[in-house]
Amino acid sequence: ELPQLWNVLRGELSLIGPRPDMWEHALYYRETVPGYQKRTALRPGISGYAQIKMGYAEGRAAVKRKAILDILYLRNASWRLDAFIFFKTLKTVVTGFGAK
Repeated sequence: ELPQLWNVLRGELSLIGPRPDMWEHALYYRETVPGYQKRTALRPGISGYAQIKMGYAEGRAAVKRKAILDILYLRNASWRLDAFIFFKTLKTVVTGFGAK
């Protein structure tokens, strides 16, 4: 989306990184999901590893899995992994078929 790209240009978002949650949800999950806070170590992104692996996360169990995937991304971040995520995201946008 164009507004999100503007946020990338302003330095508020990255193209690739842990996808941000709504503020109220983030406050709740920070208190109830182990490791959730660690995913905030990097700037949030338009797309991320958790999105290409599992799509939309609904509920505490799914958010826990998303946090694990985001931490895995943080530990293994590289330009190659970012390129992989970018092209998987591009494929999803073009074809309409993504994670799941």
